[in-house]
Amino acid sequence: MKTKIMGIINVTPDSFSDGGDNVIIENIVEKVGNWLSLGIDIIDIGGESTRPGSDFISESEELSRVLPAIEAIISKYPDAFISIDTMKYKVAEQALLAGAKMINDISGLTANPDIAELAAKHNAELAIMHLPAPPKVMQDSPKYNNLIEDIFEFLRRQIDFAKSHGVKTIYADVGIGFGKTYEDNWELLRNIDRFRKLNVLLMLGVSRKRFIGEFLNIKEPKNRDFATNIIHALLYEKQIEVIRVHNVERAIEMRKIAEHLQNVSPYQT
Repeated sequence: MKTKIMGIINVTPDSFSDGGDNVIIENIVEKVGNWLSLGIDIIDIGGESTRPGSDFISESEELSRVLPAIEAIISKYPDAFISIDTMKYKVAEQALLAGAKMINDISGLTANPDIAELAAKHNAELAIMHLPAPPKVMQDSPKYNNLIEDIFEFLRRQIDFAKSHGVKTIYADVGIGFGKTYEDNWELLRNIDRFRKLNVLLMLGVSRKRFIGEFLNIKEPKNRDFATNIIHALLYEKQIEVIRVHNVERAIEMRKIAEHLQNVSPYQT
């Protein structure tokens, strides 16, 4: 299966990497048009920052941020595949009614389990991420009995729950950077094959994450795109179904190169 590229559009003033970059609707639509011309697969719209230490915002505020963006994109590009990045039922519902086709729930259905039923009702795809605590406190000394198996079991339970409510297409996300220590993130990447046993599609979000900056001493998140692409390239043969990125242009270049290298050479015997 071809690796899909999910481009991140945070319509927020305070996201860790691109807060404030996507506040003008016309600029968002222009960006999406460029991404579509390059071959992007999914546009992930989020209206609430989930960086470490962030506070929740109200439902109405989140809706006021995401709905105009979704409506403007669908108006110009009706075939665009939009994902709504939210933990709130009402936000997810209104986004689906506006034309979104996927719910990206970083709480893994713990904030609002009814999102599973909502996804099934609208025949929407659903991404379930591992999040051990709300973003406000998720980095306050995260601990696991067994990192890989604890996260595997959480995802397995939540996937079974979603399936029991009729969700057909499910992605599992181990939650890199969410309630994980520096070494936890690397260990999850080393053991990503373990999560194939969940028997669902996998989604990976490493783009510009802090653990990359700590390892390479890169303080500015936007300067971590090259390292992000290296990680994706090194993991490409793992055939992660969706990679979630800020820099779509570089990710698409990486995918083109990886696919070309995987083609069977006419000189092989």
